Amino acid sequence: LAPSGNVAAFEEAAIAEIDIKHRGNAAFVLLSGGHPVATHFVSAGRPVDGDTRFQVASLSKWITAWGVMTLVEAGKLDLDKPVSLYLKRWQLPKCKFDNSGVTVRRLLSHTAGLTDGLGYAGFKPGEPVQTLEASLARTSDVSPGHSGIVQVGIEPGSAFQYSGGGYTMLQLLIEEVSGQSFNNYMKEHVLAPLGMARSTFVLEDETDVAEFFDTNGKPATHFRFTALAAASLYTTANDLTRFLQAQVPGPNREPAGRSVLKPETLNLMRKPHASQYGVEIWGLGTMLFAPNNAGSYVIGHDGNNDPAINTAARINPATGDGIIVLETGNKLLATTLAGEWIFWNTGYLDFLTVAIEARATVELLTIGAGAIVLMALAFAWQQRARSRRG
Repeated sequence: LAPSGNVAAFEEAAIAEIDIKHRGNAAFVLLSGGHPVATHFVSAGRPVDGDTRFQVASLSKWITAWGVMTLVEAGKLDLDKPVSLYLKRWQLPKCKFDNSGVTVRRLLSHTAGLTDGLGYAGFKPGEPVQTLEASLARTSDVSPGHSGIVQVGIEPGSAFQYSGGGYTMLQLLIEEVSGQSFNNYMKEHVLAPLGMARSTFVLEDETDVAEFFDTNGKPATHFRFTALAAASLYTTANDLTRFLQAQVPGPNREPAGRSVLKPETLNLMRKPHASQYGVEIWGLGTMLFAPNNAGSYVIGHDGNNDPAINTAARINPATGDGIIVLETGNKLLATTLAGEWIFWNTGYLDFLTVAIEARATVELLTIGAGAIVLMALAFAWQQRARSRRG
């Protein structure tokens, strides 16, 4: 979008992209050296600003991972012990694989062998929301194309397999080990200490919540979730800025982690724990988007959900450079723009951009192949007609 290193040019180009492509609302923050250097807010409905709450879909998982790691640091959880040792209210169903291989480390990195593929669609206003245990047994708000059953379907530790159900298990784990509700624990031990005062996994007040829009710019449904840890964080551009800043040392020598987590814990979370097609893509609760030219990775998490929620928060821990895009009304604007930022910042394509481009190429090739088949059939029909006339 802009020449590498030219912050003003990237800001201008990014804002132009948002203004052209948004169909609902959007919040944009650009960080340089840990400090916000640009912001932009736009909406087709009620105005939004830095304190407007957005529902951020799967970006919730990154913050949830911080909650899990506070319990690890406190000695209440072991990353490599079977998660079944900590659970009393629900257990994984028996299968041909050894469930003892399902550990906290593997749940955080999507390598526990769970094959639910969730994806939660959420519950409409007025619909009864499942209990946590019922959702784990068989979720009734399953995203299309999946069974909704959280179970081990491949050998734990053998491969990366994205699992929203694994993070719902971590939600239950936090409740079981802490003795608190998930939302209360996260507020007390992560959100409040980081200064994320307007962030919550359970919305009690709809004031200042960004409206929901579909891809046509029409008002859309606000869904609720049982799977709080996986999909239900409400947060703001300002709160997420504080969260990104907590990934690196502060301007007054505040430690990375801001005493919620130790710097060495953050380093562990950024180490590769899962790969796909030979590319390291996941740590403990955080995506490893691309190399950062300093021996580590640009980290963060994206979120995507119906009708058209797309969110992205990414930071280069070596420089404190980062980007936040929260929006509704466009299914891929945040992820695409954040991918452009990574290429501008590092010179590398991030793995989500590669996946999106590959999917588009396959679709184009499929369309092209279909056209070739149709032309071949038309040619064959024409030849047959000529032979009959002859």
